[in-house]
Amino acid sequence: GDGFVVARLLKGWGWEVAVFLYGDPDRLPPDARANYERWMAMGKVRALGFPDLRREDRAPLVDAIGRESGTALVVDAIFGTGFARPAPGLAMLHEICAAEMQGPGPRRVAVDVPTGMCADSGRPLGAAPAGSAHAVMCCHLAVTFHRPRQGHHVGQGPEFCGKVAVADIGLDPRAPAGRGPAPGPATRAMPQAARLAAFRGGLAEKRGGHKYAHGHALIVSGGPGRTGAARLAARGALRIGAGLVTLAVPPAAQQEAAAQVTAIMLRRVANGERLAALLEDARFNALCLGPGLGLDDKASALVAAALESRRATVLDADALTLIAADATLFAALHETCILTPHGGEFARLFPDIAQRLDDAPGRGPAFSKVDATRAAARRAGCVVVFKGPDTVIAAPDGGCFVSSAHYERAAPWLATAGSGDVLSGFAAGLLARGLAPMRAAESAAWLHVECARRFGPGLIAEDLPEQLPALLRALGL
Repeated sequence: GDGFVVARLLKGWGWEVAVFLYGDPDRLPPDARANYERWMAMGKVRALGFPDLRREDRAPLVDAIGRESGTALVVDAIFGTGFARPAPGLAMLHEICAAEMQGPGPRRVAVDVPTGMCADSGRPLGAAPAGSAHAVMCCHLAVTFHRPRQGHHVGQGPEFCGKVAVADIGLDPRAPAGRGPAPGPATRAMPQAARLAAFRGGLAEKRGGHKYAHGHALIVSGGPGRTGAARLAARGALRIGAGLVTLAVPPAAQQEAAAQVTAIMLRRVANGERLAALLEDARFNALCLGPGLGLDDKASALVAAALESRRATVLDADALTLIAADATLFAALHETCILTPHGGEFARLFPDIAQRLDDAPGRGPAFSKVDATRAAARRAGCVVVFKGPDTVIAAPDGGCFVSSAHYERAAPWLATAGSGDVLSGFAAGLLARGLAPMRAAESAAWLHVECARRFGPGLIAEDLPEQLPALLRALGL
C-alpha cells in the first residue's frame, strides 16, 4: 500500500507517475486495497504477471525505467519488510532493473528495504539471476519507519541500501520495528545521546582516587619481533583510563619492548607458571592475551594460566586460534571473558555457526550475523565481539549490540594493521576500570569507530589511542 500512497503524493505535487503492480489487486490486504482504490481514482495501474512476469511485461517496464525513458525516480515498494522468499518473476524484474538503471539512470528509493534483501540479516534471498552477483534490487536510499531494521546495518545491507532515512510515524519509541528484535536484552542500536549517557554513567563513579582505583591491566606479549601488537593494546588500555598497565614479555623480548614504552611497565614472564605467579597479585584485575602471542606450547600455557586465574580477560588473535584448537582451553572460558574474533577467527572457533552464515538462504528471516554472534556467546559462555564494519557484540543471555561503521558512521580507515589490537586494549582498559564485560565491549567498539572518524584518512593503528583524550573530553569525561 505504501507505493500507492507515494504515487498519489507525487502526482499531487505535479510529477508524471506510472504505477506497476506485481501482484493481484483482488488479493491486496484491506489497507493496501484502500490506497489502491484512492490511486485508481486519479491514475492507472499496469498489472504485471504474478508470480511469473510475462514476456509482454518487459517492454513497458523498459519504457518506464530504462536509460532512455527520462524517468528521474523509481520507487521500489514491492515487498518491504514482508519479503520472506523470492517469487519466480523477481528474477526477470531484477534483470531488467540491473540492466536499465546503472550509471546515470533514475535514482532508486526503496520502501523499508530493497526488494530481494532480508530485513533481518541484510542478506540476499534467492538465487542471483544470470549475470548478477545477487538478487537484490539495490537502491540509493531506503526510507523506513519508526526505527532502522537490523538488516540495514549488518551483512550486505549497507551495500544494498546506499543510505537509510527513518521517518517518524508517531509510534512509541520503545515499540519494536517490524519483525526485528524487541529492545531491551535483544539487539540495540541506541541513539548517540543514549549511548553517551550510558557510557558516562559507567565511568562517572571512577573519577578521583589513586591509580589502583582505576584498575591495573596486564597485557601479555609474544617474543622478539612480535611485541608490537601487544604494545598497541597496552597503549589503548592506558589511554582509555586504566590506572596502570603492565606489559608481560618473555625475557628475550624485554629489551625490544623497553625501548618502545615509557608509561607502560614491564614484567618478565617466561611461561605459564610465571604468569600464574604474577597473577597472585590481586591488583591485576584485567588481562589481554593474543595480539602477537604466538601459537606454540608456551603461548598455550599462557592462555591456560590466564583463564585459570578467572580474571576479566580479553582474548584476541593468536589466543583465539589456540582456544579453537584445544577443547580444554575452550571449556575454561568463563563469564568475564571477552572474545574478539574477526571472520576467519570466528570460523575457527565456531565452524558450524559460521557455515550457517555462508549457506545461501532460501527464505527469510535468514540466519544473520546477530544470530551467529548470539549463538557463539551462548556456547562460549562469555561476551563475543564479532568484528567487522558491522561489529556485533553479544552476551550469553542473548543481549546484543550492533556497532555499525556504515552510513554517517563509516570509518573505512579502520581496515589497517593493528586496529584490532587497539580495540582489544580499549576493552581491557575498560574492564580494568570496572565495567562489566558487555558494557566494556560495547563502549570499546563504539569509541574505536569514533576515534577513527575523528582522525580520518591516513589513519594507522598508533593514531587510534591518541584520539581518545579529545574524544573523552568532548563526552564530558
